[in-house]
Amino acid sequence: MAASTQPAKASGSYRIGGDLPVDRLGYGAMQLTGPGVWGDPKHPAEAVRVLRRAYELGVTFIDTADSYGPFVSELLIREALHPYADDLVIATKAGLTRAGPDDWRPVGRPEYLRQQCELSLRHLGLDCIPLYQLHRIDAKVPLADQLGELALLRQEGKIRHIGLSQVGVEEIEAARAIAPIVSVQNLYNLADRSAEDVLEHCERHDLAFIPWFPIATGNLARPGGPLDAIATGHGAAPAQLALAWLLRRSAVMLPIPGTSSVAHLEENVAAAEVELTDAEFEALAEAA
Repeated sequence: MAASTQPAKASGSYRIGGDLPVDRLGYGAMQLTGPGVWGDPKHPAEAVRVLRRAYELGVTFIDTADSYGPFVSELLIREALHPYADDLVIATKAGLTRAGPDDWRPVGRPEYLRQQCELSLRHLGLDCIPLYQLHRIDAKVPLADQLGELALLRQEGKIRHIGLSQVGVEEIEAARAIAPIVSVQNLYNLADRSAEDVLEHCERHDLAFIPWFPIATGNLARPGGPLDAIATGHGAAPAQLALAWLLRRSAVMLPIPGTSSVAHLEENVAAAEVELTDAEFEALAEAA
C-alpha cells in the first residue's frame, strides 16, 4: 500500500518500552461498544469496518480494555484483525470492573488481575499481550501486590510491557520501584492539561504518554475562536487541529482518538498530516 494512503504514518514513530515500534497516532477502541461503554454496539459490522480501516490508514497501535463492554471491544478487535499483522500492537487494561452502563469500580486484587489477563489473552487471541495497563490503582490493595502480580505475568511471558493509567508522578515512581513501567495513560488534551507534570515526567524518563479524551477542545472551537480560525486556514476541522497540537507537543505522545464511524475515523487519522507552524502551536497553547 502506498504511503500516501496511510496518513497515520505522518505522525512519526515511537518505540514503546524501547522495542515496540508504533505509529504515534493510534486508535482507542472504547467507543465500539454500546451506550455507557456497555454491551454490544448497535452496528457490529461497522465496528469491524472501523478497525480494519484504521489499520489500512496506517494505524499500528490500538488501545482497549477488558472493561469496555465488558470484553466486547476485545472480541471485536479479534474478529476484525486476527491473525494480527506483525507491526500491529494491541494494548489492553485491567483493574476496573463494571456493574452496568457508565459504572466503573477499581479492583486490583492480584487474583483478579491474573484472571482478567488470562481472559484478555483468550478474547484477543494472543499468547502475549504487548502492553498491559493497570486501568486504575486500587486504593484498597497494596500497590506492591497489584504491580507485583503484573510483574509475575510478565516473567511468565503473558505480557510484554506494563503500563499505568490515570496516575500522578509519585505513583509512577512508586510503581517503577516495583516493576518496569513503559507507559502512562492519563486524561490530557488541548483544553485540559492538568497532567502536564506527568507528561513532563514521561518525557524525562522516555515513557509513552497516551492521552485519553484527546480531541476535547472546550470553548476553543467556538465560531471565531482561536481553534476555528487556525482550522479554517488549514482547511481542517477543529478536532484535527487538537490532535495535530498533541502530536507536536511531545515526541512521547501517542494520541488514541476513538470513534465508531469510518468517516470520523478517516477525519481523525488525517490530522497526522496537519503541520502547525510554531506560531500556530504557541497560539493554541496560550489560548487554552
